[in-house]
Amino acid sequence: MKKLSKRLGALALTALMLLGACPALGLAAESVSPDDASGFVSLAEAVPDVILEIRYYSTYNFVGDRIDGYEEPCALLTKEAAEALQAAAADAEEQGYRLKVYDAYRPQMAVDNFVEWAEDVDDIRMKEYFYPELDKSVLFDQGYIDAKSGHSRGSTLDLTLFDMDTGKELDMGGTFDYFGELSHPDYVGDLTEKQIENRNTLRDIMVDNGFRPLDTEWWHFTLEEEPYPDTYFTFPVTSDSVAAG
Repeated sequence: MKKLSKRLGALALTALMLLGACPALGLAAESVSPDDASGFVSLAEAVPDVILEIRYYSTYNFVGDRIDGYEEPCALLTKEAAEALQAAAADAEEQGYRLKVYDAYRPQMAVDNFVEWAEDVDDIRMKEYFYPELDKSVLFDQGYIDAKSGHSRGSTLDLTLFDMDTGKELDMGGTFDYFGELSHPDYVGDLTEKQIENRNTLRDIMVDNGFRPLDTEWWHFTLEEEPYPDTYFTFPVTSDSVAAG
């Protein structure tokens, strides 16, 4: 049943492309222009069962403002990552869950926004929510903020699981974008067995469908065979970006 769902998901994505619901993508190139969105799709079109809560379009994030480059509350991914995510969504659904995405493709201008914010050590508006245990001055040294992000290559996303029976997100024992050891996938600490099980369920679904996890963030996954490993894209997060592609 699971294999059938994956095959049907892949066929559905292909059909969307052929019908023009998604931009014509062609084969992924090893190196492309950073403003070329032709290899990307909108998740709302390619994986419609996924729930979107794009935090960087809102003010509920560690900066406290809408982030540069997020012009719409939509999520963009490379065609290859979207196809793998569709298979992951089918696996999740078989287990009674839906995937809920917080972030996907992140333009370089957004990363620059993070760097500018981190350099302003006096701006600690969101400290109690996202980094209560850390002094903001250590965010660069400890790797929480960097000048480049894998998200900008277009095949990385941040997500959790939504329980269709309860109508709530699964309890992961920590929130998205929390800066600290609590966010490490292998953190045990004072987590309950159920919270650990929930983290492992998300991890298994994503890894089984071609994504690799990050050892510091339970919500972060990158396509193993990402098509643009050396390109950090610059176009904004908006449906017009992929429509123009």
